[in-house]
Order: sequence, then structure tokens, then C-alpha cells
Amino acid sequence: MKTLYLLRHAKSAWNDPSLDDHDRPLAPRGARAATLIGRHLRGEGFHPDVILCSTARRAVDTLGLVTAQLGTGQVPAEYDRGLYLSGENALLERLRRLPDDAATVLLVAHNPDLHDLAQDLAGDGDASLLRSLAGKFPTAALAVLTFAQGSWSDIGSRAGTLAGLVLPKKLT
Repeated sequence: MKTLYLLRHAKSAWNDPSLDDHDRPLAPRGARAATLIGRHLRGEGFHPDVILCSTARRAVDTLGLVTAQLGTGQVPAEYDRGLYLSGENALLERLRRLPDDAATVLLVAHNPDLHDLAQDLAGDGDASLLRSLAGKFPTAALAVLTFAQGSWSDIGSRAGTLAGLVLPKKLT
């Protein structure tokens, strides 16, 4: 079984119009939300085998705050510019290249890509979770999908079960 955690970056700041979109930092609200998600993951005993993260500053900062809550011994993240607003298909193709010995993966990226990917992969799961996912995937949202497939190269449309959807506002 494979488990995929899809984390949208936390709320970013828009107060410096001179910054390129790729370079926008987190807003204070985003920093708080990322910390809450990290605490939640620590409480769940989260231990990823692979972490993939967009190179956008807001994604990198989100991941840093999340992993700071997890404690020591976390795997190093793989930062990939190709995860920055590249589309749902690019994210899926990157996931399909993961090593098969990786059972648990965290992907930190952006909308609409993550929302589209989560909806496409989620073929099963609790009806209320699926409805919630269909409605919105806000900043710092975390979708958890499980796959019966033994190989990441085999995951695809409707192959996953939506096992969880964590929203920071529900953690406060």
C-alpha cells in the first residue's frame, strides 16, 4: 500500500508587489497554519519516506514549519522547480517516478494543481470528505490518499481512497 499526503502551501503574503510570484513569503496566518499542520502530523506519527516540494518560497517555508514540528530524523526534501504551477499531469508524472520502496510520500505544491490532482486520484472514500474536497482545497489543506497499488507508476485516475482531509481552521 502507498500513502500520499498532498499539502497545499500555506497563505502567502501579497504586501510586496515588486516580488515575483515564485518569491512570495508566507503571511503570518500562513505560518500559524503550517505549524498547526505540522503538529497534527506529529500527532498522527507521520514519517515520510520521500518529501517532494516546489521551489517557490511559500512552499519551502510551509515545509520548513511543518517539519520543524515533526522532530528530528526527517528525510531531506527534494526541491523541484517542476512542481511549481506545472499542472496536475506534471505532478502525477513526478509521483509515478517515485521509487517503489517509498510507502509514504509528502508532496508540497500549489493550486489549482493539487486540488485537481487530489480530485482526480480520489476514487473512493468517505462521502463527506469527498464532497468537502470537491468544494475547496484552501491554503495549508492536507489531503491523504491511499493506494492499493504496489508501484507508484501504477497510480492514476480514481485509483486512490481519500483517507483524510485536514484543514487548519478545524485544528484550532
